[in-house]
Amino acid sequence: MKKTSISLALVAVAALAAGCSFAARSPEDYAKETQKILESKSGDIKKCYDEALKTNQKLSGKVTVKFTVTAETGELTSVAVDPANTTAAEPLPGCVTTALAGLKLAPPDARDGLATYAWDFQAAGAPAGPVVAAPAAPAAK
Repeated sequence: MKKTSISLALVAVAALAAGCSFAARSPEDYAKETQKILESKSGDIKKCYDEALKTNQKLSGKVTVKFTVTAETGELTSVAVDPANTTAAEPLPGCVTTALAGLKLAPPDARDGLATYAWDFQAAGAPAGPVVAAPAAPAAK
């Protein structure tokens, strides 16, 4: 079995006010907690890559996803591949988004959070490079 290198890069998490009366996480805490729940799927993400390598041994690239963390439930919703910032070929991006299904931030936050995350996939022996991306701009809700 080939060794693979998968790195998770937090690009940005922007919290937006939702008018709730309870305390909210700081943007830094929101980002850390969101990253923790994403890391809980590291095994599934690695499995996606390992499966994709069976049909394309040279597969490498970046998969960037955007999503919302819903204030009321903490659920990750609207999880979608950011095609402008994704270089890895299918089926890898689709598998990554499927692997994130059902994730929740617990306890939920007082605010919705918008996030962009990127995974950099490098086949064994491929030169590794950093994932570089500009922070996502907050969207008004």
